[in-house]
Amino acid sequence: MNVRVLIVDDEQLALGRLSRLLEQLQDVEVVGALAEANKAVAAINRLHPDLVLLDVEMPQLDGFDLVDALARESAGKETSPPLIAFVTAYPQFALEAFDTGAIDFLCKPVRLVRLEKTLERTRRALSARDATKRLEELRANLTELREATAHVEERHFWVRSRGDLLRITTGNVQWIEAQGAYVYLHLIERSYLVRNTIGSLADQLAEEGFVRVHKSALVKRSKVRRVRGGAGRFSLLLEGGAEVPVGRKYRNAVQDIVDLDASPAAADKLHCSSH
Repeated sequence: MNVRVLIVDDEQLALGRLSRLLEQLQDVEVVGALAEANKAVAAINRLHPDLVLLDVEMPQLDGFDLVDALARESAGKETSPPLIAFVTAYPQFALEAFDTGAIDFLCKPVRLVRLEKTLERTRRALSARDATKRLEELRANLTELREATAHVEERHFWVRSRGDLLRITTGNVQWIEAQGAYVYLHLIERSYLVRNTIGSLADQLAEEGFVRVHKSALVKRSKVRRVRGGAGRFSLLLEGGAEVPVGRKYRNAVQDIVDLDASPAAADKLHCSSH
């Protein structure tokens, strides 16, 4: 059974990654990839996807708002609405909120094997023709889902600055740099020194979207804007303007986070130079 998929995520890197993963699966057609949730209902009416991969955390109109709008739009229509699979950066939320009417909850970064399971569930649900029932169940659970996400606390650091203690969330950290028994937390406007090791943080922050790209550096996946390279040397340009060098042994990790669709030449050079 061929499955038509629409992706809705405000992060271009996530859109690119999901599109590439879906292209590797048989009998799957990506009918659209949107960075703006407020255009999704119109796109669903136009493209008629079987499945929507929907980011939970988006500005202005989040995934739950979109489900509510889609349920209102679908009321009384003869055509079946799409199945919804939420995509979230918070694994705690996915575990708490699974049985809600959504076909699945996927944790970022999404892996191919996990995505295959989502498509299997989608095909079973399409065969059973229960998409309308699932959407109604999902809409009925929106209040609980919103409460669940509100209770998921983003990981943070307490740092000392001019005698005060500041709370720095990982969402504001661009990249992390090793400095002996300490690390620098680099934000756009300034950096903070905290006692920790790069190896320990690499394990702790993997679920927060941080990727090790050098023996002395972690970068936040969503902050990467460009790959620069030449003569076997590569670096990542982040949204705040910082440039982080890529270690030779970490190029495969970098290839996993760059948007190949946006910069195919850089990605090809990265791939060739890592062998």
